[in-house]
Amino acid sequence: MFKKFKLNRLLFFAPLVTLMFCFNAPQNDDEKMQTIMISVKNTLSYLHYSPKPINDAYSADVYDKYMEMIDPGKRFFLQSEVDEFSKHRTKLDDYLNRGDLTFYKLTVDKLYDRTAEIEKYSQEILSKPINFEENDELILEPKLKKYPQNQEELKNEWKKFIKYNILQEIETLNAKEETQREKKDSVNRLKLKDTIKLEILTPAQKQVKATEEVKDLMTSMFKRFQKRKKMDWFSVYMNAYTEVFDPHTNYFSPQDKEDFDVNFAGKVIGIGATIQESKGKIKIGTLVVGAPAWKSKQISEGDEILKVQSKKGEEPINVTGMLVDEAVRFIRGEKGTEVVLTLKKKDGTIKEVKMIREEVAIEDTFARSIIINGANGKKYGFINLPSFNADFEDAKGRNASDDIKAELIKLKAQNVEGIILDLRNNGGGSLTEVVDIMGLFMNSGPVVQVKDGNGRVQVMRNKQNDPIWTGPLVIMQNELSASASEILAGAMQDYGRAVIVGSPQSFGKGTVQTFVELNRFLNTSDDFGALKLTIQKFYRVNGKSTQLKGVDSDIPMKDIFTYEEIGERYDNYALPWDQVSTSGFAPLNTLNMSNLVNNSAKRLTQNKNYQLLLESAQWKEKLDKEEKVTLNLKEFESLMKARKEQIEKFKSLIKFNNGLNFTLHADEAKRGKTDEVFAKKSENWLKNLKRDIYLQETVNIISEMK
Repeated sequence: MFKKFKLNRLLFFAPLVTLMFCFNAPQNDDEKMQTIMISVKNTLSYLHYSPKPINDAYSADVYDKYMEMIDPGKRFFLQSEVDEFSKHRTKLDDYLNRGDLTFYKLTVDKLYDRTAEIEKYSQEILSKPINFEENDELILEPKLKKYPQNQEELKNEWKKFIKYNILQEIETLNAKEETQREKKDSVNRLKLKDTIKLEILTPAQKQVKATEEVKDLMTSMFKRFQKRKKMDWFSVYMNAYTEVFDPHTNYFSPQDKEDFDVNFAGKVIGIGATIQESKGKIKIGTLVVGAPAWKSKQISEGDEILKVQSKKGEEPINVTGMLVDEAVRFIRGEKGTEVVLTLKKKDGTIKEVKMIREEVAIEDTFARSIIINGANGKKYGFINLPSFNADFEDAKGRNASDDIKAELIKLKAQNVEGIILDLRNNGGGSLTEVVDIMGLFMNSGPVVQVKDGNGRVQVMRNKQNDPIWTGPLVIMQNELSASASEILAGAMQDYGRAVIVGSPQSFGKGTVQTFVELNRFLNTSDDFGALKLTIQKFYRVNGKSTQLKGVDSDIPMKDIFTYEEIGERYDNYALPWDQVSTSGFAPLNTLNMSNLVNNSAKRLTQNKNYQLLLESAQWKEKLDKEEKVTLNLKEFESLMKARKEQIEKFKSLIKFNNGLNFTLHADEAKRGKTDEVFAKKSENWLKNLKRDIYLQETVNIISEMK
């Protein structure tokens, strides 16, 4: 949950006034990092919803968190080095208070040195024949691993890691060969023109090819590491301090904040092309139809970007070998400004392409609807909402509530009998958008309660009395439905306005965050990044928090996430569950839930595909929890064979068709005839909808609602 938030000057002036004059403009990275540390500490202490005491206990938690973040696989540091680090375990609070970089520098400097050593180890390992007949094992679960005692153990750990990656590459080659063979057999059986190239490699050839692939992979990995600046690792270090407060309080560097804003608003100023890295080269990915790159007719997917002239009159910057996010920032810029790309085309020619940057919408962020034609002859509207997006900077920018309203109007015009609102995988967004969306489905009333750190509770109300849709409504959720999704689902459930179907419970994020720009408290124009800070908790109109517990589905349907440790309740530093008084809301009606629940449970019990899906989910979760894996080639191949046999059992799920019929809106069908990208996205969307076993059951449920 994110909230546009303006600090109350009277409330915060007294404790924060010293911050504004404490620092001169930093002269170097060290001074900048020191300033950020102290600013983060003060911001956490004064503005966080539930501030922790900055003491030795807090320091120990930060230390543990940081060590998990900087070396999660225990493949970089030796036990002796960790012993040295641990001497600082209860000092990190003191370092934060005074902006002391001692521990950060100690760990990061050692990390850079060690990475250089490991790169040499890797080259040495890969330059010699690797014995796959040894009965080695690689421990996959970090909690069961110990840090290497010496250089020899460290080297051996990386040898195992490399062997494991080669074995996986061999298996990938086997899978590709098998797929091509099946395609070729199918073509021959159907007596079609055979254009399929089938390359059969010997086991020895596969091993050589897989080794070369892993060699390239390792080279690329170390190159990317070397390009990472120490300031990037500093963000990791600071997030150890912030996330111990709660998992949603995070430090954002200026670049990270920019990326967040882009995703949240659902738009970017640029050329409308994805940028990718491949073997040290920066390349053009997919193009957005109608965007500058597409309109130029001079840029194609796969073109290599050599240089970028970000501003007129400036020298072009060579981006070869850059990190992708760094190159992207040169390509982005202000709306209406010129950018020039020097490209190497697939035919080897070099071309300069001039473009004017435009606002490009990221359409996957926005709501989209389609008509479901039920077996009973009735039509139902399906709306997918990926995010509660909002554009706080542009009053005319897109937001979730306006998009939902537009989709409802289109669906209502088609005389649909009910609406299915899909909030699965929706991680939240703007608090105000939830309130506005509520007003599209019911008359005025409380929607959510918000409590600040001082215990004050505010009731946020829908003030509209002209809902667009008052008919049957079902909301779909899963374990990844969080924050704003949980507010909407919870409110709809409390009022009896909608039936909630899906995972037994949602994610369980019941907190509100805002961004606090760190440089606002400092006497400098430099950008120090921002703190995404938990400032409030929200509660349902019935007074119960969604924190940890989430929203229970009225009609539960287990899925692949049910068997995984997904949700706030699995985080050690999550804020606790509690409740406040009810908001005094009046339920609208009582849905006949017992019949709906019983009928659904009976159908799911008899649904062989659903039962098979659950069996598949349990099997996959068991695989994910495997603690170690063999590195013996024959044993590994035997293991893969057993897994393939198991996969065969679940293969029918890939071909599953729920039997539902869908109709695109007329305007979208028309757009698909001229917009190739949109047409392809629509095709993939329809394909996934037809494979959706949960949507099949949801249509059954809504067809029984009156």
